[in-house]
Amino acid sequence: MAHNEHNKPKRSGSFLLIIAGSILLMLAPTQYPTSKELGILALISGLIIGSIGFYIKFVKGRKSRKNNA
Repeated sequence: MAHNEHNKPKRSGSFLLIIAGSILLMLAPTQYPTSKELGILALISGLIIGSIGFYIKFVKGRKSRKNNA
């Protein structure tokens, strides 16, 4: 079909960033129980990675849809 390319879902890395951030948040306390510095660094990096993915997936998409309307 001519429009087969148009109907394919978009692949984005933003959902992968959200998943990676949440996994890092869950695993950080169990992986670094003796080293508080590494545990805190893993928690903060999980928050940052997840928030970047959330911004790309939801906030940035809404801004571009508002501008097109």
